[in-house]
Amino acid sequence: MPGSNIRETVEMTLELLPDLPHLPELPARGPGADLTGRSAGLLVDLYTDVQPSGWRFVDRPGRDHRRTRSFLGQDLDALEEFTQGYTGPLKVQVAGPWTLAATIELGHGDKALADPGACRDLAVSLGEGIRLHLAEVARRVPGASLLLQLDEPALPGVIAGEVPTASGFGRLRAVDKAVVRDTLRDVIAAAGTPTIVHSCAPGIPITLLRQAGVVGVSLDMSLLGEAQDESIGEAIEAGLRLFAGVVPSLPAEPASAEATPGVGARPLSDPPGTVRSVGTLWNRLGFPPESLVEAVVVTPTCGLAGASPAYARAALSHSVAAGRVLRDDPESAMRR
Repeated sequence: MPGSNIRETVEMTLELLPDLPHLPELPARGPGADLTGRSAGLLVDLYTDVQPSGWRFVDRPGRDHRRTRSFLGQDLDALEEFTQGYTGPLKVQVAGPWTLAATIELGHGDKALADPGACRDLAVSLGEGIRLHLAEVARRVPGASLLLQLDEPALPGVIAGEVPTASGFGRLRAVDKAVVRDTLRDVIAAAGTPTIVHSCAPGIPITLLRQAGVVGVSLDMSLLGEAQDESIGEAIEAGLRLFAGVVPSLPAEPASAEATPGVGARPLSDPPGTVRSVGTLWNRLGFPPESLVEAVVVTPTCGLAGASPAYARAALSHSVAAGRVLRDDPESAMRR
């Protein structure tokens, strides 16, 4: 989410998303609030700090680690304050093991992804850290049914061998799909909570994630091709939930070069039009309209940190409105 005021953002999230609120992340606050740093702060017996090239493992906790933990403490305090008496689902996001391995460097400067042993240690540490983090969230919000989201933007690149080396001049070797799957499965098992995986990069491995034990996959619908229909269809038939990214994470560009950015841009489309791509997929798969409400959650295409606070509010509100179309009038989403 955009901005730096966690109390305002938590309050807004609970207001706009009463059926599936989440613990927001505010990366604009700086190192330690970003995707990698925030999740690295959860690691057990592994520590990181910020170098000119990014996050790196170090021998002992320092200022950057303490700042990361401070941000998280503030976030949990705000969540506890605004969820008094709350009962229902609550989503918590954490960077997944492969994205952390692709973005954190070892002490000698290469990425952890280059070292299979480091990847194993990181995954074990992360699984325990997530378990402790979720236990703390549950203690503060005892009425919540927790849902874990593993953010894995680097996952397709890890599998394809497209992650750059620390120097940027080469690419790290692709990780075997079985190792990727088993590592994710181990982290999910350690967390002990229903888990979805989010990636708004092209090539998200649907079948691999289903085999790893996720209950849902969150993706950018515009990046799906018909070649993935079979894997998606099999996953949905197996009970996987599709968190369909159909609401743009950023506003459309103004129609003219003279227009002021962010002002006069094309507004969000009507809710039935927003979920039309989901209906098109459903038509191709041959699923009945009434199954949409059980299988699909409408979301923005990716994170909203790059948007204005006003647009982020509008995007979340529009996601809810589009989701109601799938509940109240699913046939309208499937009209050709």
